[in-house]
Amino acid sequence: MANSGKKHLIGNGTAAAIIPFALITCCFALWGFANDITNPMVKAFSKIFRMSVTEGALVQVAFYGGYFAMAFPAAIFIKKYSYKAGVLLGLGLYAMGAFLFFPAKLTGNYYPFLIAYFILTCGLSFLETSCNPYILSMGPEETSTQRLNLAQAFNPIGSLLGMYVAMNFIQNRLHPLDTAQRAVLGDEEFAAVRDYDLSVLIAPYLMIAIVIVAMFLVIKFVKMPGSSDTSGKINFLATLKRIFKISKYREGVIAQFFYVGAQIMCWTFIIQYGTRVFMGDGIGEQEAEVLSQKYNIFAMAFFCVSRFICTFLLRYLNPGVLLKALAIGASVFTIGVICFQNILGMYCLVAVSICMSLMFPTIYGIALQGMGDDAKFGAAGLIMAILGGSVLPPIQASIIDMGHIGSFPAVNLSFTLPLICFIVVGIYGQRTSHIK
Repeated sequence: MANSGKKHLIGNGTAAAIIPFALITCCFALWGFANDITNPMVKAFSKIFRMSVTEGALVQVAFYGGYFAMAFPAAIFIKKYSYKAGVLLGLGLYAMGAFLFFPAKLTGNYYPFLIAYFILTCGLSFLETSCNPYILSMGPEETSTQRLNLAQAFNPIGSLLGMYVAMNFIQNRLHPLDTAQRAVLGDEEFAAVRDYDLSVLIAPYLMIAIVIVAMFLVIKFVKMPGSSDTSGKINFLATLKRIFKISKYREGVIAQFFYVGAQIMCWTFIIQYGTRVFMGDGIGEQEAEVLSQKYNIFAMAFFCVSRFICTFLLRYLNPGVLLKALAIGASVFTIGVICFQNILGMYCLVAVSICMSLMFPTIYGIALQGMGDDAKFGAAGLIMAILGGSVLPPIQASIIDMGHIGSFPAVNLSFTLPLICFIVVGIYGQRTSHIK
């Protein structure tokens, strides 16, 4: 009984608490994989279907639109049933969307892939709406933000794997014809190249679908703590009205919208940014794209390491203060991305990821702190804020499609949008720096 007052990070510190925590944490890696195998697909689809960057960015519209569409339906479902039920439905939709890549390939058209992405991310919306507050509930409230940061630290591990698979099993294996050569192909030749590339592209999605089905079965048959706790009556509008009166929550939703937009823009358009830099050094287009993805992997590796470091620092530093400091750092590096037109700009873009590592889970933790059962709906609002990843990248893509603005590369100036986003995050960090 001597340790009865000890605050464990995870439940009561026993295997019965740690195993479910580990399984739910694996889900963080699984949606990280989906996010970051998808970012390079903007460039891949643009090339495969001979489209503009703006048209290719519809991938992100469909992807993050699914998050937006399902966030509150997911919260209602979880409120009525359980966190575990939400996780299982999320995994089911994730697998379904991934399997739909095969019939989409058979059509030879772009838009069925957008439908598959949308269904897949409806599943991710259920997963994130379930898993984030579930992790917060798996132990003392005093360590909730630290616990969420620990779980979120495994998200970039999945992201790294997604980037690696995208580079080695998709980008490296696409047909070697570059954009200019594809533009002059006849219809029959174009169809043959397109079908070859789509066969390459769908294979990793079909493999991850099988993995998701296996995870579904494991979680289904494992007893999860608190997974059957429901509170009965759903007062949807009353709950929304109540939670949006809380300034740290309301402003957290806004900050999350801009953060996610910045993250997706930086990780998607590093391919376009790096391709311009490396082709300027005389490297061919496909080689430049693959090299840019290697820098993206380096960025994610630094992001992953930084998240573990920042999780440790949260034991000693106020979350809002650390959030503000990293937002300032990200802003400074983004200015470098805009101003430098050589490899230094790529280095700055990689460094931005170091500063982004803490932002999502810390905004999430601050916004939901002390909300109790309202966190189920509060989580949905924060997941809806992922819409920033759908709204902002097409705007940046439309700037990139301009080629040059005056004598300045448009791709450089397009990073003014992430800069604005980091300023918003920094303001939120400042305004919440007094919260313990």
